[in-house]
Amino acid sequence: MIRVLLVDDQPLIRSGFRALLDAEDDITVVGEAAHGREALDKVRDLRPDIALVDIQMPVLDGVETTRRIAADPDLATTHVVILTNYGLDEYVFDALRAGAAGFLVKDVEPEDFLHAVRVAARGDALLAPSITRKLIDRYVSRPPHPTTGAVLDQLTNREREAVTLVARGLSNDEIADHMVITPLTAKTHVNRAMTKLHARDRAQLVVLAYESGLVTPGGDQPSTDRSGMEKQQRTGRP
Repeated sequence: MIRVLLVDDQPLIRSGFRALLDAEDDITVVGEAAHGREALDKVRDLRPDIALVDIQMPVLDGVETTRRIAADPDLATTHVVILTNYGLDEYVFDALRAGAAGFLVKDVEPEDFLHAVRVAARGDALLAPSITRKLIDRYVSRPPHPTTGAVLDQLTNREREAVTLVARGLSNDEIADHMVITPLTAKTHVNRAMTKLHARDRAQLVVLAYESGLVTPGGDQPSTDRSGMEKQQRTGRP
């Protein structure tokens, strides 16, 4: 059972999401919060698998709420998914850097919303392809940050390759095919890279890969990635 906490200052929004989620056999809403400070208390008390957090709220906004959840080792099993009205705004990249597993627009189709909750619950990055392109172009396509680049030096060549493929949108199975290794070995490379880079999840690996210059916007896609990404762009699903 996937346990979800809803965090939004608009009761009508929370009620709509609750009705949708509670109708599913494998998802349950364990609590609600109207602002970030209340959310922090409830996350610590309820330990949900997913916290759906509005990015703009009174008292404590979504970015700072995400940062505090991600910084608490006791809350490592809670994945934050940011909710936004606009698809992409100035705060989304900050939320990803702070530790969000991804983000969703509030007018997402119900089936895509439910799919996203399940994706985030299993620890995968949730970055909608249509928005990821804009995110990269607007916030990440700038000179590499020297400190971030230096951090990547601690990765092995295979781990760097795995991070590059994660940033290109490949799943562990697709990474395994591309690197000619087993899916378990691919997962090991990704997990070791996350540990060395102190990345909370795959979404942060994507941010680090672009910030450091390891991957550049508009760069060549791995050949094994093309069919998968085309499918993802058509369906919005990995």
